[in-house]
Amino acid sequence: MPRWLWFAPLAVLLVAVALFGFRQGWIVANLTETDVIEAMAARYLAEAGPQARASDCVARPGREVWLVVACGGPGMWEYRVDRLGRLKERFGPGDPRRRLDGPRT
Repeated sequence: MPRWLWFAPLAVLLVAVALFGFRQGWIVANLTETDVIEAMAARYLAEAGPQARASDCVARPGREVWLVVACGGPGMWEYRVDRLGRLKERFGPGDPRRRLDGPRT
């Protein structure tokens, strides 16, 4: 058996890891605040019912997350999103777990 064949699995693993890292970097580099706000507004429309409008949603920077998207006015729906665009926390109307999260300082 040729010696290079012993290192082929390692080479395949390294290429796979490099492609995964490139893909994740590409996603982060091309993800905008607008993309996140639109995605969370679509989620709000699905959860809040027919009276909801996408224009009810606004976003602000969060302390422990990238963006906090608030929809439906104060105390209503709130979505906390990390830098990769993943939803970290969701609070509905009157949720007792909600905590205040002002702008970053």
